Amino acid sequence: MSTPILRAAVMAAAWLPALGAVAAPLTLEQAVELAVQRSQMTQSARASAMSAAQMARAAGQQPDPMLTLGIDNLPATGRSRFSTNAEDMTMKRIGLAQEWVSVEKRAAREAAAQAMAGRETVMERVAAADARLQSALAYIEAYYAGEAAQLTALNERHAREELEAGKGRLATVSGSSAEVLGLASALGAAEDESAELLQQKGGFMATLQRWTGVTGDELSEPRLAVAPSQEGFVAAHPLVVARQREIDVARQEVEVARLNRKPNWSYEVSYGQRVGRPDLVSLGVSIPLPIAPDARQDRETAAKRALVDKAEADAEEARRAAAGEYAALANDARRLQERIDRLQAAVVEPLKQRTAATLAAYRSNRASLVMLFEARHAEVEAQRKVLNLRRDLAKVQAQLVFKPIALGALQ
Repeated sequence: MSTPILRAAVMAAAWLPALGAVAAPLTLEQAVELAVQRSQMTQSARASAMSAAQMARAAGQQPDPMLTLGIDNLPATGRSRFSTNAEDMTMKRIGLAQEWVSVEKRAAREAAAQAMAGRETVMERVAAADARLQSALAYIEAYYAGEAAQLTALNERHAREELEAGKGRLATVSGSSAEVLGLASALGAAEDESAELLQQKGGFMATLQRWTGVTGDELSEPRLAVAPSQEGFVAAHPLVVARQREIDVARQEVEVARLNRKPNWSYEVSYGQRVGRPDLVSLGVSIPLPIAPDARQDRETAAKRALVDKAEADAEEARRAAAGEYAALANDARRLQERIDRLQAAVVEPLKQRTAATLAAYRSNRASLVMLFEARHAEVEAQRKVLNLRRDLAKVQAQLVFKPIALGALQ
């Protein structure tokens, strides 16, 4: 059993006891780990990395030798044409030929292949980081949609209770049909809002299920790790790491191109057999002649050096973009937290006090049911606004935490 399948089986086994009784709420940590294990993009990138690693091992080997077979000086005309024993010059030949690549060249080719394997390993880590980020964002959306649905359900319950109370007051002098109609309209609006939020939650849960494979709808409050520093975020940013690996590949290819200016020699040994004559042994060496290196080899090396310059420029641009992204996300996180604190202190708390005061006034017949509903509704709406800001803050923090890749063995 492969390691990814084994890990998935262990995770599934851990869930079985919970599924048998009351399903334990899915946590954010469990969701992102399941997403990585289930991600087909991660598995595809892992296969590419394994393929590149095998190619790196093969790149440092000598070319295979060649077996040569032939018949030399075979008569082509006359009565003895195509006869192998009619002429003393006819010879059956068998030999071996070997192109010899220097140790230095083979080491350079292997290093270039290893750099390509390192690039593929980075792509695997990038795919895993993307799976973590996308599943975390889906988790956050689903969790806060559920929380918003609960607040709207509370608003709906208040409207229903006050509508029933209003209907009861119609039989008294204090009752009003206009008041009841207003509460009935508010109840209908609250029910529609609840249905809309439940629909949204269902969509987010479906997206989360696509990543995790878990069908339950119980989620724990997302708890995110501490965001990295700007330096750590930039260093582990997927684009920055990928561009750095492109530099490594380009530099190794320059070394390969430089060494290719030295031609590879080929050696050959053959044994010839003649009828009635002594057998012969032949030795040979083939040497390519680079008659115009400035028109070919030097241009290839210059082209590879230009690719190094391009890769370095791309890497610097990626670092600047990552630094800008971090600054924007950190600013968003700070501003959102400030808005949450301000709304909580300046809006939610006063509205709670207003609701309590209105309830007391209603009980002493100094406020109407509509006034009580409006106070409760305003408080719930303020709480929903805070909830939406907390959701946005959690999404920003998730990008800061999950977007950088796990460097680990890449260092």
